[in-house]
Amino acid sequence: MTLRLSGVTLRHANGTEALRGVDLGLQPGEQVAIIGPSGAGKSSLLNLLATALPPTGGTLQVLGEAPWQLSSRQRQRLRARIGLIHQAPPLPPRQRVVTAVLAGKLGQWGLGKSLLNLLYPLDIAGARQVLARLDLADKLFERCQQLSGGQLQRVGIARALYQAPELLLADEPVSAMDPRLADHTLGLLCRHALEHKVTLVVSLHAVELALAHFARIIGVREGRILFDLPAAAVDRAQLDALYANEQLGAPPSVQAPDGVWTPRC
Repeated sequence: MTLRLSGVTLRHANGTEALRGVDLGLQPGEQVAIIGPSGAGKSSLLNLLATALPPTGGTLQVLGEAPWQLSSRQRQRLRARIGLIHQAPPLPPRQRVVTAVLAGKLGQWGLGKSLLNLLYPLDIAGARQVLARLDLADKLFERCQQLSGGQLQRVGIARALYQAPELLLADEPVSAMDPRLADHTLGLLCRHALEHKVTLVVSLHAVELALAHFARIIGVREGRILFDLPAAAVDRAQLDALYANEQLGAPPSVQAPDGVWTPRC
């Protein structure tokens, strides 16, 4: 099993309980969307899965390992097998796109190779190839500060794809893109995961995109899993309960109470 959480809780330093008794299991190659209102704990869950945060309670296994029982060096090796796509990728403004993409391999390269790459990009062809999949090949040598928010998100995705991880986590990866581009980009992520047998977990605010692209939907509210269902089984009543007291701008595909959704990947 790629991921297993049993009774996992997460309490931040300020006392906020972000996750409460989460039980979850994912098989290798699964593609899962996490949905829920703002502040539900979606980002906290992804950071936990990325081993960026230790759980406060319960047990966590990632790629067959208990990350917080490993040494720091062993945990770093585990993290090199995990790709995390941020909603706002942490890209230095003056860094060139080619360098930002190649940084996906820093966790796998030695120190000398990593430092050399900062001075001279070591795999320009590889960076261009992955950027071309995201229609960004012409931005190869531009600085990140010259790009729009949606372009920066695609550079962050390109970096994760270049890394070639076994587990790919994405936190609102298309939030700055227009609807057509967001749809295209999620389709690309799903196809990549399918072709390379990568486990894919994506948090999304856009419910219609989650239902269209993912076979399994996990609804999170107030740090708990409210439902974990096939996309075709998610109905309007469940979405109403998930987003109760939230301003949910539901598209027509979500408004239909008896609608059935067929994921594309």
